[in-house]
Amino acid sequence: MKLSETGFTANEIKDKAKKYMIETYERFDFLADSANGVYMYDENGTPYLDFYAGIAVNSVGNCCERVVDAVCEQAKTLMQSFNYPYTVPQALLAEKVCTTLGMDKIFYQNTGTEANEAMIKMARKYGVEKYGPNHYNIVTAENSFHGRTFGAMSATGQPDNACQIGFGGMVPGFTYAPYNDLQAFKDACTENTIAIMIEPVQGEGGVHPATQEFMTGLRKFCDENNILLLLDEVQTGWCRTGAVMSFMNYGIKPDIVSMAKAMGGGMPIGAICATEEVAKAFTAGSHGTTFGGHPVCCAASYAAVSEMLEKDLAGNAKKMGEYFMKKLSALPHVKEVRGQGLLVGVEFEDVDSVDIKHACFDRKLLVTAIGSSVIRMVPPLIITESDCDKAYEIIREAVEEVAAK
Repeated sequence: MKLSETGFTANEIKDKAKKYMIETYERFDFLADSANGVYMYDENGTPYLDFYAGIAVNSVGNCCERVVDAVCEQAKTLMQSFNYPYTVPQALLAEKVCTTLGMDKIFYQNTGTEANEAMIKMARKYGVEKYGPNHYNIVTAENSFHGRTFGAMSATGQPDNACQIGFGGMVPGFTYAPYNDLQAFKDACTENTIAIMIEPVQGEGGVHPATQEFMTGLRKFCDENNILLLLDEVQTGWCRTGAVMSFMNYGIKPDIVSMAKAMGGGMPIGAICATEEVAKAFTAGSHGTTFGGHPVCCAASYAAVSEMLEKDLAGNAKKMGEYFMKKLSALPHVKEVRGQGLLVGVEFEDVDSVDIKHACFDRKLLVTAIGSSVIRMVPPLIITESDCDKAYEIIREAVEEVAAK
């Protein structure tokens, strides 16, 4: 629904949102009225270069024609079904995802946090049933972020983060270790540890990629100790990091992997993929979902995944990521540029990243800030060198403005 179809002004829509919605977000003062490709447009048709992409969601571009067509066609055929009958979109997507990733089984969810919740539940149930009632501990990384439901929130290694403060005690069964510290993870495991759960790149933690030594070392340690390796690829998955999944950059494979965001091409869908052995932990009634595997969302996902694979958006992410990060390293006040593919973080010194974010917004570039020193960019994977050049110039002007204050 576009603003022009409502009979209201943009300010009236904003006032309605302020009056009736529970606000937990720092709002940009504009109305997102439409979007296409690498741009989002406000109520006046003003274009914003979108290096936020719905937080790594619109990887095939905003309102990708192939995804939109799939949504429209499926909505006319079967809008929703409970999960007892088979549906065509579920089955076709399951085959495509599992064969592409080299995994055995898939379970659909609606979001990334739900996917992580399912991954935690599957691992714990597998451990309890296979090794005993106390065998459910999971080691996660300090400064990680896994979501906002209670299990995923408890797995998040940020006790001072607003997402954990004020909710009482966290779910027991989690231990935390410093990211990229292989020995610390080994030391954190006990006889009751069933899994190690990490992000291949810590996104909310400041865009920190895992090292090769850390990832291969974890896989080897888990194999030697009957411990599951769980990878949270909600943000890194589906071509974002220069490979179809980030774990492929390291030449390893997890026991369970979670995914969401880019998987739906703009529609809400999440999932976990697991080995056949571990997937057996989920039996009738042990887990479920009303909307997970929604026919329209699965049709959109099938179109988005097909588009990413056929257009080699992983290859473009790798190429453009290298190009963009090299340019960004020339920015003033840069301490470090880091990332993987088109999951890019720039850490600054002597200037505030939140101020830079707002200065970029004033210049019609959408980015986000992490803390007071890092800006994170997760643009559509269809961007070109020209888009990177334009974003760089805006960021440079923004940094210079902030530094001059």
